[in-house]
Amino acid sequence: MRLAGLRPTRQRIALASLIFAQGDRHLSAEELHEEAVVADVPVSLATVYNTLHQFTEAGMLRILAIEGAKTYFDTNISDHQHFFVEGDNTVIDIPNGPKGQPVVGNLPEPPEGMEIVNVDIIVRLRRKDH
Repeated sequence: MRLAGLRPTRQRIALASLIFAQGDRHLSAEELHEEAVVADVPVSLATVYNTLHQFTEAGMLRILAIEGAKTYFDTNISDHQHFFVEGDNTVIDIPNGPKGQPVVGNLPEPPEGMEIVNVDIIVRLRRKDH
């Protein structure tokens, strides 16, 4: 945390342990808050939101706005794209297969003084009816 410019408070350390102990994953603030309650980490939902946004600003997480007001946080900050499973509300990384990650071409010129930082592709999935 110090390398990212954040003071390692007790709450930040406890939340970071919950976030990063399970490898690459996608989670919402509400899911992390539930995990904190189960782990007896005394933290409010507002503190969870603030910490997730601080971690994102420090480059430790990537934010994914997928379902309206629902925001997910990704521990894998590398350039990659996602599947979103409708109904399950789960986010899955698109794996680097023989075709690699989806490629976006023919992007518009950004306004003067701006640069494109990232392009997110969310491929929505639905379970087939059998």
